[in-house]
Amino acid sequence: MKFSRLAGSVIGGWLLLSVVTGCGSSDSKTESTAETTTSSAKPTATKPADSAPKKTILFYGNSLTAGYGVEPSQAFPALIGKKIDSLGLGYSIVNAGLSGETTAGGKSRIGWVLRKPVDVFVLELGGNDGLRGLPLSATRQNLQAIIDTVRAKSPQAQIVLAGMQIPPNMGTTYANEFRELYKQLADKNKLVLIPFLLEGVGGVQKLNQPDGIHPTVAGHRIVANTVWQVLQPIL
Repeated sequence: MKFSRLAGSVIGGWLLLSVVTGCGSSDSKTESTAETTTSSAKPTATKPADSAPKKTILFYGNSLTAGYGVEPSQAFPALIGKKIDSLGLGYSIVNAGLSGETTAGGKSRIGWVLRKPVDVFVLELGGNDGLRGLPLSATRQNLQAIIDTVRAKSPQAQIVLAGMQIPPNMGTTYANEFRELYKQLADKNKLVLIPFLLEGVGGVQKLNQPDGIHPTVAGHRIVANTVWQVLQPIL
């Protein structure tokens, strides 16, 4: 597999996991619960609500989640939303992907993003750390802090961790330890793990934009299918 050169501060590439731009809206809308009608000849009757409030799936990541280089509706979180709508599942999608985001940046803003509780939290961060060769101990600590904050603010939320991989530019030892970091965090925190977010896309020239890092529209469709295979059983 050939890997293209690193692209400066651009986030994700065929890294691992994304934060506040993109598609979707964050809040579920609650409809009226019931209407009560009375009649002199009949007892009080209750009309059920037309629909229940939707639960929220929040995608938290970097440019991969944000959909850098494609339309917001073509990024994998939006494609997941379309799958959910087609099946009539009661979930809304919030895309909290931010291009260029590192785990440190994600840690600093997670409290603001989680001003309201969520039901499923998909964590896709770390790729930019790896491309920059940042200390893995810091990446691990930052991801753990994000996980802890989600658990504190949305105790009921199911957390999905998107695994990432990087080319061996920083050395094979660093690349291998970076890859294993995600599995170790998932095991420690009992998270649902997507082994490699860019499976079948990373390193494939025709599925990536000219920078060799960010998926094309076709690449995002493959990423959406990879994520859906893990996410669907949870929903």
